[in-house]
Amino acid sequence: MNNQLCYLTYSANDEAWGTIITTAGFQHISPHASYPPSQHPKNYNFCPQNGRILNEYQFVYIVKGSGTFISDHSKKRSVKTGDLLILFPGEWHNYYPDIDSGWDEYWVGFKGSYMEHLIDKHFFSPENPILELGISSSLVNLYEDLLQTANNEKAGFQVMLAGILQHITSTIFYKYKNQSFADACILDKLDEARRMMKSEIEHPSSPEEIAAQLGLSYSWFRRTFKDYTGISPAQYQIQLRLIKAKELLSQTTLNITEIAYQLHFENGGQFSTFFKKREGLTPKEYREWISAANSKE
Repeated sequence: MNNQLCYLTYSANDEAWGTIITTAGFQHISPHASYPPSQHPKNYNFCPQNGRILNEYQFVYIVKGSGTFISDHSKKRSVKTGDLLILFPGEWHNYYPDIDSGWDEYWVGFKGSYMEHLIDKHFFSPENPILELGISSSLVNLYEDLLQTANNEKAGFQVMLAGILQHITSTIFYKYKNQSFADACILDKLDEARRMMKSEIEHPSSPEEIAAQLGLSYSWFRRTFKDYTGISPAQYQIQLRLIKAKELLSQTTLNITEIAYQLHFENGGQFSTFFKKREGLTPKEYREWISAANSKE
């Protein structure tokens, strides 16, 4: 693939969308070649001896080769094929390929409230600027789609690029989370736990009982389950119960008390309190709302 470098314009309307793409590209750096290539604008170019500071975010995906990365929040670290580097605005950083290997890199630079929100919620952090994703054809294809859209510069291209970037960001997070759980035995245990919960909605085992049946300590099970799914086992069971309740309210003629008993509530009042706390409607109001919506179709 030939090197591609895009530096992009944007309007006030593009900024109002929440994300703007400033640059994107692909570079093949041969062994013993200078880095970075000289064709970059001055505000993006840098000397590997000194590093640089950007006023934007960048995702730099290394798809071949190896090198080195260092930043204000990260000591000098090795970079290998399949690693993704996250560059943060205002953060001094430096990175470069090994002279004997060179590397191939995709990158995208961007600004906006979307990434700021993700960082504020601790999805990404300057303390963890290297994500070990491995080689992902889906991620490479997204970079290729982004480059094609950037090169065409059709009307509304910045909005389209923002959508592709959001897909890239979601894919990065998804790949990273699942790389953290590469142990097949752990995944099998978590899958079995979720299968048990889904099959026992009406007569659920407690999380402690599920852990015991799987031969796991409860503290390890709860911590690992939450790390993997984002919610505790008990919260997962509550959400399954709520999904089942909405299914019974919308697809059956069972009355509220019958549904309450089927879902193992003590009475209809307890069920109504549970449901309204999470949906903002009582079971009766939810059923009426679903019925009215269906009658309009």
